[in-house]
Amino acid sequence: MVKPEKKATLPFAVVDRAITNLSAMAVILKLTLKLTRSSFLIAALSALFINCSISQSLEEVNKSANSKVKNGMLVLGSWAIANIAYAPIAAANSNGETKYFHQMNGYWNLINLGLSGAGFISSLKYDASARNLKNSIKEHTRLEKTLLFNAGLDLGYIAGGFYLRERALNANQRKDMLEGFGKSIVLQGAFLFVFDLSFYLYLKGHDRLYSNLISSIEIHPNGLGFKYRF
Repeated sequence: MVKPEKKATLPFAVVDRAITNLSAMAVILKLTLKLTRSSFLIAALSALFINCSISQSLEEVNKSANSKVKNGMLVLGSWAIANIAYAPIAAANSNGETKYFHQMNGYWNLINLGLSGAGFISSLKYDASARNLKNSIKEHTRLEKTLLFNAGLDLGYIAGGFYLRERALNANQRKDMLEGFGKSIVLQGAFLFVFDLSFYLYLKGHDRLYSNLISSIEIHPNGLGFKYRF
């Protein structure tokens, strides 16, 4: 007589424990997904806040730097206008090397007036909000390097002026012109040297402000942070 086969059955306690474990895992997975989405949302909002904060601070720094450029162009332009206005009057009422001295002052400052005018107009058109941090620092550094380069050229102008005066000592012709032009170029070169070097130091103060913007971005284990020191 063939005995009927017994079907294997799991104890009720084992089945109940397995269901409980699966439910717990599902809850943990659901919470993990929620936390992940929340962390991503927080990170995205933090990045947006930091970008807005940096943009606002950067715009203020750029406006301040551009204001300094505008002031510098006003100083150069004022010097140029004063020379151009006075030179013809002084030249008409003088003779010899003094006449040529004033003439060169007028000629030289026509160039200064053109440069200062172009720089001033450019500063009026400047859009402080249109630059990102990288471009702002790049433009600022390029201007500083240009001023240092110009200061080197100014020393060359001074040397050229002394050369003309040296030639005037042994010249048989145009002695007054060489002496007058030489004195004028020495004067103008000396002014430009002081101007370019002072302008460079004037702008150099903004290096710290741009550095503060870079160091204001902080990375923490829990996300990004932003702080700005004036």
